[in-house]
Amino acid sequence: MKPKFRNGEDIPTIEAELLNGDRFNIEQLKGKYVLVDFWGSWCGPCRKENPALVALYNKYNGQKFAKASGFEVVSIAVETEQDKWKRAIVKDGLSWPYHIVQLERFSSPIVKEFGVREIPTKYLLNEKGQIISVNATMDVLDRLLADRI
Repeated sequence: MKPKFRNGEDIPTIEAELLNGDRFNIEQLKGKYVLVDFWGSWCGPCRKENPALVALYNKYNGQKFAKASGFEVVSIAVETEQDKWKRAIVKDGLSWPYHIVQLERFSSPIVKEFGVREIPTKYLLNEKGQIISVNATMDVLDRLLADRI
């Protein structure tokens, strides 16, 4: 299933409440590389790749890039049960601050806006908020970020 957006396109605005209760707008991360990760606590492939995602975040979060001031992950969970989502974040060690839950699964507003029909789905954004990679493997994401240091 092909994602709705492709390389070079701008993504729609993401505005939501974060796990910690803060309001979030994707615009606040302009100037950084951002990985938007659609996942679910119930999704086996998502949970299986979370250790590699944590390693990627830990490797590049404090990194200075040639054209960007850092790297962040925005996790958007496609869920029906908020408690399972919260437990999965803790269990999998997802230490970044940008966690959003969409409790109507694939009918949720952000999920529908992005045309996500399967998870995991990932978009890597450049410092301008434009898509530079869609559904890349963790190895490819690592190379893309390493090449931009």
